[in-house]
Amino acid sequence: MQKAKELQFVWRGSPSLAESQEIFTHVMDQYSYCTPSHIPFSNRSGFYWNGIALFPNPPKDGVYPNMSLPVTNASLSLYARTMVANIKERAAWFRTRDVLWPWGCDKQFFNSSVQFANMDPLLAYINNHSEEFGVTVEYATVSDYFRAIHDRNVTWNTRNQQDFLPYSTEPFQSWTGFYTSRSSLKGIARRGSSCLYAGESMFTQYVLKNPQGPLSKPESLEQLKKLRWAVSEVQHHDGITGTESPKVRDMYVDNLMEGMFDVKKLMVSIVLDMFRAEKKEELQAGVSDRDSGKRGSEVKPCAVVYNPLAWTITTFVTVSVRSPSVVVVDESGHPVPAQIQNSTDSQSIYDLYILTTIKGLSYRRYYIKLTGKFEEAHQESTSIARVFQFGRKSKKSSRCSGRRLFPVTNECYSILMDQGTNLMHSIIERESNQTVRVTQQFLEYKVNADLEHGPISDNYLFTPDGSAVEASDVVGLEIVAGKLVTEIRQYFYRNFTVKDYTYAAYSRIFHIPEGYDGKLLCHRIEQEYRVGPLKLNREAVLRTSTDLNSHQVLYTDDNGYQMQRRTYKAYVNNTVARNYYPMVQTAFIEDSRTRLVLLSERSHGVSSQGNGQIEVMLHRRLWNNFEWDLYYNLTLNDKSVVQPTLWLLLGPKPVTTALYQMSRMALEHKPFVIFGELPIDNQMPPGYLQKDAPTLPSSLHLQILSIPGWQYSGNHTEHLQNLQKGHRKESGPDLSRVLLRICHLFEAGEDPDLSQPVAVNLKSLLQSLGTVASVEERSLTGTWDVKDLSRWRWKTAKLKGQDFHRSSKTPLGNSTFVLYPKEIKTFFIHFQEQ
Repeated sequence: MQKAKELQFVWRGSPSLAESQEIFTHVMDQYSYCTPSHIPFSNRSGFYWNGIALFPNPPKDGVYPNMSLPVTNASLSLYARTMVANIKERAAWFRTRDVLWPWGCDKQFFNSSVQFANMDPLLAYINNHSEEFGVTVEYATVSDYFRAIHDRNVTWNTRNQQDFLPYSTEPFQSWTGFYTSRSSLKGIARRGSSCLYAGESMFTQYVLKNPQGPLSKPESLEQLKKLRWAVSEVQHHDGITGTESPKVRDMYVDNLMEGMFDVKKLMVSIVLDMFRAEKKEELQAGVSDRDSGKRGSEVKPCAVVYNPLAWTITTFVTVSVRSPSVVVVDESGHPVPAQIQNSTDSQSIYDLYILTTIKGLSYRRYYIKLTGKFEEAHQESTSIARVFQFGRKSKKSSRCSGRRLFPVTNECYSILMDQGTNLMHSIIERESNQTVRVTQQFLEYKVNADLEHGPISDNYLFTPDGSAVEASDVVGLEIVAGKLVTEIRQYFYRNFTVKDYTYAAYSRIFHIPEGYDGKLLCHRIEQEYRVGPLKLNREAVLRTSTDLNSHQVLYTDDNGYQMQRRTYKAYVNNTVARNYYPMVQTAFIEDSRTRLVLLSERSHGVSSQGNGQIEVMLHRRLWNNFEWDLYYNLTLNDKSVVQPTLWLLLGPKPVTTALYQMSRMALEHKPFVIFGELPIDNQMPPGYLQKDAPTLPSSLHLQILSIPGWQYSGNHTEHLQNLQKGHRKESGPDLSRVLLRICHLFEAGEDPDLSQPVAVNLKSLLQSLGTVASVEERSLTGTWDVKDLSRWRWKTAKLKGQDFHRSSKTPLGNSTFVLYPKEIKTFFIHFQEQ
């Protein structure tokens, strides 16, 4: 790109949004974002006059390591010639006469006065000799630079939606390890985000529906803000990536856990206050004080289940109980389908699966009653699962592999297990009656630890010594079979002699009783894994091999938003690592008929190393003697056990296309369960119904429903001026403004029905929350009123076959908006005061 002067272009990142969301893009040249430090006239470095930062104990004399040669009368001209030479070298790589010259690097400008005291005379000298140098220089923001480029009126090339991943800094330095590094942190960060999502919408509904409620709104906002901060903080590029030291990782984890604890406390408080309000309704409905008091005095184990999505969902929630003799009833006292089975976490605990259907942004509550007689309990609605043991089998010594198969079946899938190996053999998708060979195995990549013997892996880099090798020879198997849930438990041992397994996989399919809409629930195989602790310098993957003729083409998502087509490429060096890609939520392989989709609840590295294969990196444990890694403690000697989850969807492409978008949201935002002995009535009066909540069609997702609380001037310029002057309003939080963001989940042309534009009337959508006084469409983050936005237009060469034509985007009335495929819209909603 540099040789062809193609480092600058107009990027149309979305095939559906096309030119409506194009963005002018500048790619850094070979010097990257740091100033070249070599100066030919000195052995010392140049342009880094404040040196290298030392934290937390700076030198008392102000002299830092590696402080560059200062600009003096003797060095001024030499510095100027060096800088001008570098500017002219770079100018040859770009199409205009404007050159972006980045000054600084990581952890620079910690002593900016020293930096500018040296740069000021240098720039002045170059400008005073501009005729000699043929160059003028000025301090600039990136905005200044892009404005200068825009004013040149150049016709720019366009690029389509393809990204540039994976990045490599050297042939053996492929930056694909961080996709998986610190898997536990990645999981906690995602759980924190989901917890915040649920807490925001529950608090917003509470404030709007109960404006006089007893909870302190400012204190509640502070509880939310704590998790808002923690979730935002961990998004740092050395945070969720796993490229921080253990101390910093611990800080992220502590902040997330404390924030989640506070939001869970807030949600419990809201739940209890909502039930107190229901209690008043119950009394007004004619229930006697005596009866009500009697029931209220009973404190029973209760699970309050909140659905944070804006769709009705049918799913199972799981709570842990200490007795198998239980029944479950709902808020009306009706028995609820449930199943109990022994837990994989402890022999003294049982997992209770409760089948629930919950409207969007609504809650249900379920009471767990202990029964005196075990048999009586399970004659009602709660069934108990039976356990079938199959013992350990060696994959290598088995002669009858593939000969003795037995099915594990629900209405959508038959999973055929191989009794000779205790491994999965194939899956039958029952609707299409298609059988796909599907086998799964845990493998490990071995990596080098000594720089003298070759390249290394670390938090950032993945550099395997060769192909992955099988991590276990022996597999133990249990089938836990029940009326509602069947679980396949596999335990992977290195050999027959070891007592403890290194890997485990728990695969669940669900049986949905009549009267429930179990389409999403039936069409997934939920898999939970336990991986570790690993041996040192091992990278663990789960490889799923099929007979799909995928041609080694893999599809993975960018930021959980857009799928990218990844074609396997052969390289001279490091081919395995350079065919790894980030999987934030979704990855799939397919042939002409069938698609296998994997959905994840944390980010992973993913690859297709063979035809019909998809492998997910689950865990890494590394050490090396690279001095830089040792100094910053970035060797990733991670001894933890990780427990990631994947959902598998298999079937004809039209079926999986229609299901996977809602399924990934159902995994990301599972129902939020508050379980404990709560002082809540165990039955509501006949005819009681929870008030309606906002509901969206299945092609749209509610990204946020929140009361930000911050004071914000609608006049952006005025707001910035007030900040610069130090003027801050000390008034309380603004509770009248609601932040609403909705996105269209599907690409144009992806599905004949679900890819259609959708009109949404926001007043109707939000009527259960109150009367909408005004609707203000904002920029994506909410910062700007869209009426104040004027996007620059860039002259471009026409890209053939790229554009999807759409009709006018003019709102249909004051509160009706159309969302086109992949479009995201953000609004401020103002409600009338009650």
